Amino acid sequence: MYIIGENIHIISPKVRQAVAERDAKFFQDMAVRLVEAGADAIDLNIGPQKKRGHEILPWLVEVVEKVVDVPLVFDTTNLTAIEAACETVTKAQPIINSTDARAERLQTVPAVAKKFNTRLVALTMAEGMIPVGADERVGIALEKLIPHMLEIDFPISDLIIDPLVLTVSGLQEYCPECIEAVRTLKFAWDPPPLTNGGLSNVSNQVPSALRPLLNRTYMVMLMGAGVDMVIADPLDSELMEWIRIVEERDESTPLHKLLLKLHDRIEAMEELQPEDVDMSDPQQADVWKTVQALLNKVIYTDSYLRI
Repeated sequence: MYIIGENIHIISPKVRQAVAERDAKFFQDMAVRLVEAGADAIDLNIGPQKKRGHEILPWLVEVVEKVVDVPLVFDTTNLTAIEAACETVTKAQPIINSTDARAERLQTVPAVAKKFNTRLVALTMAEGMIPVGADERVGIALEKLIPHMLEIDFPISDLIIDPLVLTVSGLQEYCPECIEAVRTLKFAWDPPPLTNGGLSNVSNQVPSALRPLLNRTYMVMLMGAGVDMVIADPLDSELMEWIRIVEERDESTPLHKLLLKLHDRIEAMEELQPEDVDMSDPQQADVWKTVQALLNKVIYTDSYLRI
């Protein structure tokens, strides 16, 4: 599993302060920690930054490249900032995050990605609201995103389709549809584009105590559907452990066996069954309840684990 470290994000007060103070050591220490924890790439999310993005993002690139060699992800809607970062990067092939199928973005962002030979995340979002259904999301990829990339001769091998992970809190019906979109995209084109998900989005607006279990469980489910990469928190050691359990097929504990069963059920287009779970084991029971919420089988509430 290819992990893009999500932790350098302008929404964090510490990151905001470090940007304002141009605290290079803060970002270098964070970058090293992320790579040591298992990040394959590092997301540099500076938000829109309409006024100073063209200064901030290339500065971050220079600072972070001094201490790590992994690809950097330019995560902003400020295209001028992205171009400045592309001109600055000297190491691994970067990733632009992101374009979507709206005309303004589709006509501009992929052209920049091609010009600078970057990889490109493309969201399955067009004009209007994000579609709920997996078929609609895949349709945007097949009818708008991929055809445009072919039209401009952008390598499909550098295209990363993101069918949009959304929160279980208030947008619960989107959660199983995203899983199905990932699955379908693996068969939608030859060769298929890579797929990506912003993992932590699934637990947005959820009490902090519940977020890790939701993220980890959804991670296993997305892996079952065949996702190639996620933007996630590699400093969550338990998340990284659950990924390892699936990848290495580690059946050494009852919980491990359940996680593998969950992965395999999703891979086989099936659902986890009550007989797969030892409900007397609190950990297993919590995973079961979380899966039911993520599959939209029970209504998510902040007290769902106590029901």
